[in-house]
Amino acid sequence: MSTTSCLAGLAKRPRLPHPTRSRALLLTLLAPLTTLPALGLILAASTPASAHGTPMKPGSRTFLCRQDALTSTGEIKPVNPACKAARQTGGTTPFCNWFSVLRSDGAGRTRGFVPDGRLCSGGNPHFTGFGLARDDWPVTHLTAGATVDFSYSAWAAHPGWFHVYVTKDGYDPTKPLTWDEMEDQPFLTVDHPPLNGTPGTVEAHYSWTGKLPSNKSGRHIISMVWQRSDSTETFYSCSDVTFDGGNGEVTGVHDPGNSPPPPGTCTVTRRTTNSWNGGYQSEVTATNSGDVPMLGWMVDWTLPAGQSVAGLWNGNATYTGQDVMVHNADWNGSLAPGQSATFGYVVQGSGGDGSATLACQVG
Repeated sequence: MSTTSCLAGLAKRPRLPHPTRSRALLLTLLAPLTTLPALGLILAASTPASAHGTPMKPGSRTFLCRQDALTSTGEIKPVNPACKAARQTGGTTPFCNWFSVLRSDGAGRTRGFVPDGRLCSGGNPHFTGFGLARDDWPVTHLTAGATVDFSYSAWAAHPGWFHVYVTKDGYDPTKPLTWDEMEDQPFLTVDHPPLNGTPGTVEAHYSWTGKLPSNKSGRHIISMVWQRSDSTETFYSCSDVTFDGGNGEVTGVHDPGNSPPPPGTCTVTRRTTNSWNGGYQSEVTATNSGDVPMLGWMVDWTLPAGQSVAGLWNGNATYTGQDVMVHNADWNGSLAPGQSATFGYVVQGSGGDGSATLACQVG
């Protein structure tokens, strides 16, 4: 079977420790802390959230399968049987874009929006393989009712809320996951948690502490819905867990090597297509300059004082003061190596666009 590389990046992913039992890896993902209130807990943090990613503690299917599949040379060679099946179903691109299980039109919606059987892919067809009904996905071992640390990858910066759900008793991982198998309400809701590290690296993450649901045992799914507060974009995930008295141990993940690179790279160019007294129009082209396909891109820059964007097309924009971030539209984010996508914008204000430096990242 041929493999695809996720080369052309500089940041490192965290390395998993060596196994301490047969074909099992111990990854201390969740640590008990002080006792907090039980179900329905709402946490608030003093610093804003900034994320474009997936759960790391407990690890989502895309995150742990990425750990399972990436070799020290950046090739994608899954060892876990479920991760292998996901690759056979959807190819290697989702392994390189592990942080992109999203719907740009989600607006925080769940039941009635994401179809039954597609909860783990958020209804995003690129990640269909990660919704397969199997009992051999990588699993995090937890203790019901314990107070633990949660971690969520922050590949890119956006504010928002995290809603954490769990399956009902009797969940069967060999059957397609439906909304009727999920508890109706999240057991935890987190309001703009703090950001740690630098976005655009695997180490960047949000963190919070909360209490796991009590009276749970055996296999379950913990599903996190991350809802941006500055747009309708919403992220979905499934983390396979077992409530067996564990403290965050992860089994079913093969150690792929020391420091494989992160997914893909993109470059950006801009040209002024028109200008007038008090404004101008520009065109921006984002190009997949890496060796693997990518499912999305983001371009950001800072406008000079006195300027503002009056209109933008072929992208979804977020504005924070003079900072502008443009995420791909639904139809122009998927780019093969060497392919490009273009968006345009109009700015009000004097000074032209020569002083603004644009940055591009996969997302």
